[in-house]
Amino acid sequence: MTESSGKSKSLHASIGTLAISAGSFLLAINYYSWTTATTVIPSTALGILLLIVAAILAYVGIRKCRTNASLCVLFYWTVSALWFSSGINFILAGNNVFSNTNQNTVSTLSGTNFPLAGNPDMTNANVPGLIAFAVGLFIIGIMGILQNETPLALMAIALSLSSIHETVLLYKVNFGASAIACNYLIVTLIGLYFVAGRVVSILSKGQFNLPGTSLTEKADQEQGTMKGLSRIEFEATYLLLNMVSSSVFACRLLGITNSLFVGQVPWLWTAAVFQTAICILSYRYYNMLDATTVAFFSILRFAEGYSLLYQFFNTGEPNFPLPFLIVFAVLFFILSLFTSLKSLIDSGYLLLFVAYCIALACSPQAFFHGGSQGVNVAIFLFSAILLLIKLYNSKSSAKICIGEGIIEKLFARNSFFKLRQGKSIHEPFLGFSKYADADVLAHACSVLAAFAMTMPGTSSTPLLTVVLPWVVVAGGIYHLICGSVAFSRGKTLESSAFILYGVMWVIWGLTRYGGLYGTSRGFNTAVGIISFLLFNSFIVFSTLFLTKAWFAYSLTFQLILISFLLDSLNALPQGYDIAITIIFGLVSFYCFLATLFNSVFEGPQIPVGSPFIKISGFSNDKSKCPHVVSTRTSSVRQIAEIMKNGGICGIPTDTVYVLVAACNQPDAVEKAYKTKRQAQDRPMSLWISSLEQLASAKHLFSPLLWDFMQKAWPSSISLVIPRGPWLEVLGAKESSKYIGTPQSIAIRIPDCTVTTHLIDMVGPIAVTSANPSGEADTTHHNQVFAKLGDKVNGVLCDGPSPENIASTVVDCTKIDSGNLGFFRVGIVPKSQVLQIFEEVKNRNTFGYENSAFVGSTDQLDNSADNSNPELYAEIEAKETTDQLQNSDGNSNPQPKAYVNGGFALNEKDLKL
Repeated sequence: MTESSGKSKSLHASIGTLAISAGSFLLAINYYSWTTATTVIPSTALGILLLIVAAILAYVGIRKCRTNASLCVLFYWTVSALWFSSGINFILAGNNVFSNTNQNTVSTLSGTNFPLAGNPDMTNANVPGLIAFAVGLFIIGIMGILQNETPLALMAIALSLSSIHETVLLYKVNFGASAIACNYLIVTLIGLYFVAGRVVSILSKGQFNLPGTSLTEKADQEQGTMKGLSRIEFEATYLLLNMVSSSVFACRLLGITNSLFVGQVPWLWTAAVFQTAICILSYRYYNMLDATTVAFFSILRFAEGYSLLYQFFNTGEPNFPLPFLIVFAVLFFILSLFTSLKSLIDSGYLLLFVAYCIALACSPQAFFHGGSQGVNVAIFLFSAILLLIKLYNSKSSAKICIGEGIIEKLFARNSFFKLRQGKSIHEPFLGFSKYADADVLAHACSVLAAFAMTMPGTSSTPLLTVVLPWVVVAGGIYHLICGSVAFSRGKTLESSAFILYGVMWVIWGLTRYGGLYGTSRGFNTAVGIISFLLFNSFIVFSTLFLTKAWFAYSLTFQLILISFLLDSLNALPQGYDIAITIIFGLVSFYCFLATLFNSVFEGPQIPVGSPFIKISGFSNDKSKCPHVVSTRTSSVRQIAEIMKNGGICGIPTDTVYVLVAACNQPDAVEKAYKTKRQAQDRPMSLWISSLEQLASAKHLFSPLLWDFMQKAWPSSISLVIPRGPWLEVLGAKESSKYIGTPQSIAIRIPDCTVTTHLIDMVGPIAVTSANPSGEADTTHHNQVFAKLGDKVNGVLCDGPSPENIASTVVDCTKIDSGNLGFFRVGIVPKSQVLQIFEEVKNRNTFGYENSAFVGSTDQLDNSADNSNPELYAEIEAKETTDQLQNSDGNSNPQPKAYVNGGFALNEKDLKL
C-alpha cells in the first residue's frame, strides 16, 4: 500500500467512525434526557443533525468502495440508511405530523418528554424499520467478529441492541430509556477509541497501533478495478434494504403494527434512494445485471411509498394498473433467468418478486392486501438468510453452496449458445467508459411506463389511479440515468433519446397523472408537446443510420407524443392512447429482450436489424481497412505486413491509441506525418522495443543518459534527446526528417506487450497521435478509423484504452549538466521522473578515480586532467625533475609510482 493510499484509507475510516460516534452521542443525549423536565435536543433539530451525519456516512461508504473493506462499507451504509429514516421521522414527529394523522395527541405521561411516547402512530412508524435494522446490524456484527473487525463488530452489535430496546420502549413506555442511551454511549466510546488509535498510528508513522485499530492491507485491495464482478457490499446493502421495506408490510400482516400510513414512507423511500445509488455504482463497476435488478427493486419501493403517502392526502383506496403489474412480473422472471448464470440462489430470490407482483395483481388492494404482505414475510426471511450467506462466503474459505456458475458451465458445454467473455462484455461503442451498458434498463423502464398508462384514470381524480410513480420514476428518472450512462459510453444518439424521453415522462407524468393538469386544455400545452415532437423527429431520422429496432422504438414514441398532443387539444379518439401505449410497450419489450440477450450471449443473436441508410466511414461494411483483434498473434503479424509494405496503422499502447509507420519506410512515415494538420507543431516520435536495438550506438550516448534510459523504460515516459548518428543504427536516416525537430527526437520503449511485439516484427516505428491536430486523444479502436478515415491502412483493436491521458515527455538534451525539462506531464507524474533521475545521477556520481587500477599511463593522464588538473600538474613537474636527475646519473632511477587518488578522503589529503 502506498503512503498516499494508506492515508486516504485511514482518513475515510476515521471520518466514518467519528460520524457514527457523533450520531450515537446525539441519540445518547436524547435518551438520557428522556425523563427530564425539558428536552435537551428538540425532535426537529435531532432529525436534521441525524440527516447530516447520515449523508456523511453515505459519502464515506462510496469513497471506501475503492478498497476491499466491504463489511465496513456495508456498515456505514446501513447506519446511514437507519439514521436517514429515523431523522425524517424525528422531523415529522417534531412537527406533529404523527399526532395529526389519526388525531392522536402527544403523550403526557408523567416525567416523559420523548416525542409522541406511547402514540400508536410513532410505534407504527418506527417499529418495522427498527426490527429490520436490528437484524441486519446483528448479522454485520457477527460477520465482523468472524473477520476480526473488532471495533466494527462491537459498534454494530451495540446499535442492534439499541434498536431492539427502542422497539420495546415504543410498546412499553415505562421500560426505561437508559438502556438505549447506554448502548449509544458504548458506540460513541468505541468510535473515539478507534479514532484515537488511528491518530496514534499516524503520529508514530505506523510504529505503534492500539489493539484493534490497525488497518490491515489486503492483497486484492483494488477490487474496484476488476470489471464485471459483483461487489459484496452492493449485494448485501440492497438485500438489507429489501428487508427494511418488506418489514413494513410483514409487520402489518403479523399484527406487530396496526396500520400502514405516512410514517412508514421514510423507510420505503430511503431504501429506494439508496438502491438507486447502488444501481449507479453497479454500472460503475461493470455489473449490468445487478444494476438492472436493483433498479427494479427501487421502482417497487417508490411505488410502495407513494401508495402509503396517497392516504395522507386522500381517504379513498387507490387503483393499481393490472397490466403494469403483470408486465413487471414478466420482466422480473426474464431477469431471474439470466441471473441464474450468476447463481441459482440469486435467481430464486428474484422469483419471490415475480410472486410478489402476481400477488399485487390478484387484488385491487395491491400493497394493502394480505396476499402480497405474506410474500413480503418470505422476502424478509429470504433476504436475511441470503445476506448472512453472502457475507460469510465473501471471506470464508469453506463457502456455502449457492449454485454459483452451474448454469454458466452448462452453457459453456453447449455448442449452440456462446456466452460473451473478456472485454467484449463491457466494451463501449466509442471511447473509454467507466460504466457498463444501461440500454437494458432504459428499454425495461419504457415498457413499465407504457403499460402503466393503459389505465389513465379520470381527469377529476388523477391520483386515484397509481400511475404517477411508474411513469415519473421508471419512465423519467431512470431514463435520465440511463441516458447519462449511454453518453459516457459514446452513444450520443441513444443518450439523447433516453434523456429526451425521460424529460417527457417526468413533465407529462406530473402534469397529467400528478393532478397539475386539471380539466383545462390549452394552446400553451400543445406548443410544448409540439416542441418535443420536433426533437423526436430528428431522433427518428437519425435512427435510420442505427438499427431497425431503434427506428421502431423512436417512431412508436412519436405516436405516444401525438396522443399527448391530441389530449391537450381535447381531440383524443377513444382508445387511441391505450392502443399506442401497448404498441410502444411491445416494441420496447422486444428491444429490452434483444439487448439483454445479445449482451450476455455472443451467439446466437436476437436480430435488431441493420441500418436503413449506411454512410461511409465506420458503418461501411465494404471498408478496405482491416480491424483485427490484438489478442491473436496472426492479427499482429497482419498489421506488421501492412507496415512493411508501406502502410500506416492505428495500434493500442500503454496509454492511448497512436498512428504508426515503420522507420525503414520513408514514404509511410511521410504519409503518417501529413495526416496531421499543423504537423510541424506536433512532431512525431520514435519507438523501439528494447535498448538492445541501440547497443551498437551506445558509445554515442553519455553514461548518464544511457543509464537513465535503462532505468526509465519500458514506461509511458518519452525522452527527448539530441539528434545524432545513432539514427542510422535504427535505419531511420531517410525518414528522420519527418521525426522530431531539427535538433532533437523523442524516443520511447512502450510498456505494452502488443506494441513491443509489433516493433520486434517491423523494427523501430515512427509514432504520432491517432487524431487530427487539436482534437482529443483517441481512446478506442473504433475512433481511429472514425477520425482518420481512409488515411489509415489497418487498425489493431484492443477495446478501450487503459488510460485517458498521453505519455510524459521529458527534455534530456541537457541531462549531462544535471538538468531535466518537461515538455508535457502526462500519466507519469513529474515527481516520479525526478526520483528516477536522482537515483541514476547518484549512481553515476563517484569520488576521484582510483588511479591504482588504471590500465595505462595515457588513461591515467586523461583521468588526471579530468579529475584534478592542478594536482597532477605538480606531479608531472616533479616527474620531469626526477627524469633530469636520472639522466645526469646523479641518482639511481626510481620506479614510477602514481598517487592513488581513489583512497584520498579529500583534495587536501590527496595533495599531502
